[in-house]
Amino acid sequence: MENKIISAVKDFASSINSGGKVVADISPLIDATSQLPLSSFDYWERLIRSEFSLALRESTPPKWKVWSKPSELLTWLDLISWDGYKREKTLRTLSGAAPNTFFFSLAIRRLNDWVPQVREAARDNLPEIAKSTNPEFVVKALCIALSNWNSWGRIEDADKAVLVQIICEEKVAESLRLKLISSTSGPMPSLFSQLGRTSILDESIENIASEAAQPTVRAKAFRSLFEGKVSWIEGRKWEWTDIRYCEGKLKPIVSEREIAVQASLLTLLKLSSEDRSSIVRRISAEILIRDLSSIGDIARGYAEKFALDKSKAVSERGQFALKKLNEMNCAKAT
Repeated sequence: MENKIISAVKDFASSINSGGKVVADISPLIDATSQLPLSSFDYWERLIRSEFSLALRESTPPKWKVWSKPSELLTWLDLISWDGYKREKTLRTLSGAAPNTFFFSLAIRRLNDWVPQVREAARDNLPEIAKSTNPEFVVKALCIALSNWNSWGRIEDADKAVLVQIICEEKVAESLRLKLISSTSGPMPSLFSQLGRTSILDESIENIASEAAQPTVRAKAFRSLFEGKVSWIEGRKWEWTDIRYCEGKLKPIVSEREIAVQASLLTLLKLSSEDRSSIVRRISAEILIRDLSSIGDIARGYAEKFALDKSKAVSERGQFALKKLNEMNCAKAT
């Protein structure tokens, strides 16, 4: 794969410096980058930046062969140019759709650029680029970005607001909802939490809790319904544990937003207790313990059911619920 990318980059650079072509041919590079694993994006971005810069220098004809100074051609690869002025100009000049997920991801990552003017250009132009781009490319790029933006040291609230604006576009929002339900792998639990800062999931959380392919996504959806809120990690801050020895840790900053829940507690308890995954049933058992006093007579039936669960984590909670119920009955008897 690496050799294929390098070859495509070199061919693209040669087509830019070729005097016989009016438009540089980026199609081989689009084909190559469409196959890249986006989980290693940092590596691929560095590799392509270095190879493109080197290939441009090597393919530039000698000055004595150039009759006139060619006009500067800005391409999607200039989004990762070493030159901050060129990155900014590219963002403000490029129009139309990003050719694939990789190139739209390059544009998104400029929200974390080390040059403030480039971040500003990304804020100004990214929404229009997103509107023109295939929603499938946008959604795939957003999934990666939203899973990693807490580690982006330069992104600001205004930059996050741009991504939230893109997320709330109806076509994008619908694609994200479907992806949460249908994806069997990937950072969907993290995506669910981050999307919770918007209202695009509110009417679909019950469906996600019942239908999502990943158990951890169903568990997060059920917990949100039980608690009436969605929470997400906003970022992390350093907290000293022992300043004498310069010891500390990064503590997550958690934000939350209330949601309107239509289903009753008993309905949610029934659905979650019957889920095929112990991860979801464990949450159901936790809620039973939390609301033992308000659930009523059927609480014992659920406690007994959980106590016999094949999952140790669930059965321990069921046994604890039975113990609490017995204590409550003894207290009433006295």
